Amino acid sequence: MNRLVAIAAMAVLGASGAASGAWCTAASGERTAALVELYTSEGCDSCPPADRWLSSLQTGYAPERVVPLALHVDYWNYLGWNDPYARREFSTRQRRLAELKRAKAVYTPQVLLQGQDFLRWGTKEFDAAVVRINGVAARARLELRLEAAGTRTLEVVFRAQLLDGSHIRDSVAYLAAYENRLVSDVGSGENRGKALRHDFVVRQWAGPFAFPAGGALVLKTSLALLPTAKPGDSGVAAFVQNRATGDVLQALMRPPCPG
Repeated sequence: MNRLVAIAAMAVLGASGAASGAWCTAASGERTAALVELYTSEGCDSCPPADRWLSSLQTGYAPERVVPLALHVDYWNYLGWNDPYARREFSTRQRRLAELKRAKAVYTPQVLLQGQDFLRWGTKEFDAAVVRINGVAARARLELRLEAAGTRTLEVVFRAQLLDGSHIRDSVAYLAAYENRLVSDVGSGENRGKALRHDFVVRQWAGPFAFPAGGALVLKTSLALLPTAKPGDSGVAAFVQNRATGDVLQALMRPPCPG
């Protein structure tokens, strides 16, 4: 289990960064980045095209514009193939967001853009939607600092500052460690015989974390990489979401650090 500690004093962030020259960082800008959540499964034969599309976002968009995450659900495992990246908590999150929007069912592949169901993800409508989101002034300021501690752990410091005090009550923060360049040789189920390739696969998930009075949140954690994970393919994303509406106030990604 990851150890995650909320730090009351924001000065801790500066002190932690000063103590080591090996930090790699990311900070959000004045405009809003678009959070893309793909709910997918290796047991779903219509999911590979969506997985490939999500991977393509890393060449089509800079991280400050789009933050893509693949969340593998577990409810297709009964078809004969256990998705190695599936997590029950991702299925639960998908259902809760669907209930929030009064949707009657969940499905794969499903793309949520800024917390909203987005059906036209493989079209120019997605590009136009991203432009609109990027044009909105940021409602939160985020910062990530990462340091590789050996080959199995990422030390992470995350700071979030809400820019509008009216959002404090319903705003929560999340952290996600993801991995790129994953490959599965599927031996059964709907994708039997296929070699499936994935990027932005969420392997560790932390949150939700509520904001204290004042709207400033600082979190410090050690994210243990899974035994098969490669540090050079592992990054961290963070976002702030309104838990009452599902709206995403801001998102941030720190791609794999060099070295």
